[in-house]
Amino acid sequence: MLDMSMFREHADVLRADHDKREMPHDNIDEVIRLDEEWRQARYDVDQLRKKRNEAARGIAEAKKSGDSAAADAILAEVASLGQEIDALSEKVDSCLAERDATRMRVPNILHESVPVGEDDQKNTLHSLHGDKTELGFEAHNHNDLIEMNNWVDLARGAKVTGSRFYFLQGDLARLEMALQSYSANFLIERGYTLVQPPLMMNREAYEGVTDLGDFETVMYGIEPDKYYLIATSEHPLTAMRMDEIIEPSELPIKLVGVSSCFRREVGAHGLSDRGIWRVHQFTKIEQIVICNPDDSWEHHEELLTNAVELWDSLGLHYRVVNICTGDMGTVASKKYDLEAWLPGANAYKEVVSCSNCTDYQANRLRMRYRTSEGNSAVHTLNSTAVATSRALVAIMEQYQNEDGTVRVPDVLVPHMGGQAVLHPLN
Repeated sequence: MLDMSMFREHADVLRADHDKREMPHDNIDEVIRLDEEWRQARYDVDQLRKKRNEAARGIAEAKKSGDSAAADAILAEVASLGQEIDALSEKVDSCLAERDATRMRVPNILHESVPVGEDDQKNTLHSLHGDKTELGFEAHNHNDLIEMNNWVDLARGAKVTGSRFYFLQGDLARLEMALQSYSANFLIERGYTLVQPPLMMNREAYEGVTDLGDFETVMYGIEPDKYYLIATSEHPLTAMRMDEIIEPSELPIKLVGVSSCFRREVGAHGLSDRGIWRVHQFTKIEQIVICNPDDSWEHHEELLTNAVELWDSLGLHYRVVNICTGDMGTVASKKYDLEAWLPGANAYKEVVSCSNCTDYQANRLRMRYRTSEGNSAVHTLNSTAVATSRALVAIMEQYQNEDGTVRVPDVLVPHMGGQAVLHPLN
């Protein structure tokens, strides 16, 4: 969430940002109103406590002088003041809780370079990579390829769990493991520390990294323990420093997370979203940076460069787009997406998101670093390196042969024990 100083000192900036998003100012105004009410109530409590303390000092004097009636009157006044203080203290707490709950619904301030537009059709092209290979035959979509080669068993996945769960098998399962190993090592060699996070989080930690009002519908809750299965390792890796003051010498913290991810992915989807494109469980290799605010935009470009060079090394054709105001979520200040070309779907589809969340998550997580002027919020950034199921789709469709077999990208062949072609599972 945004620091309270933004509401107290720069409300005009927040309103202008909401205008870009075509959002009403109601939540901004409500935070300001509740903050003023909270500060006034807190001041009134302090004044009542002073009055009670002054009155209490008169009790001893009244008793010493033998004026029991005066002492009783003062005791009654002190008790009455105590009741007023208790009632007003409840108002202080409720105003603060309501203020911060509303503040959590106010989105991050967009970077000035974010294009203005009402939906994803207004995202702008940042760069284009690789060649759109001419296959020389009518492309199969990935649904056809996994069925022809028996690489994915959706029916039995649905039988043992439910729809959009699956068994990955044969050479495609081997390629998925190769992608994990190659992508993690690619980032480890660039100075990122490998972390395997817990696959569940408690609500407090989750509220620190995302807007549960928007995100909770796609998450799996665990009862009766009140945990959530993680939707991406970004969330636990960012939250792991919650309630900590980080020494400046530790920054930047660079992590590469490898984990299973779980999403409900509710709603209807098109033909190209079937198969293993949009599923409830998948593996993702994620980049995380926690840094000094002065360096965060440089790190945002670094994360994008890492993703670009990783996908370039796979020999895939894709584009990078700058996400517009209408397609931006609550948490990020700026976001790039990589969209891979899928010949079978005749479309570009998102495979990577790369975001700078500035201090938005850090404020929620109370995550700060030490400075000479006091403790200050860090900046947090995240980027997909590879979501393996979507990368497999891009590889299958771009590297397919006419007979339905699939060539292995050169950089992955060593991780496949020298195997250069994926063959059917009989």
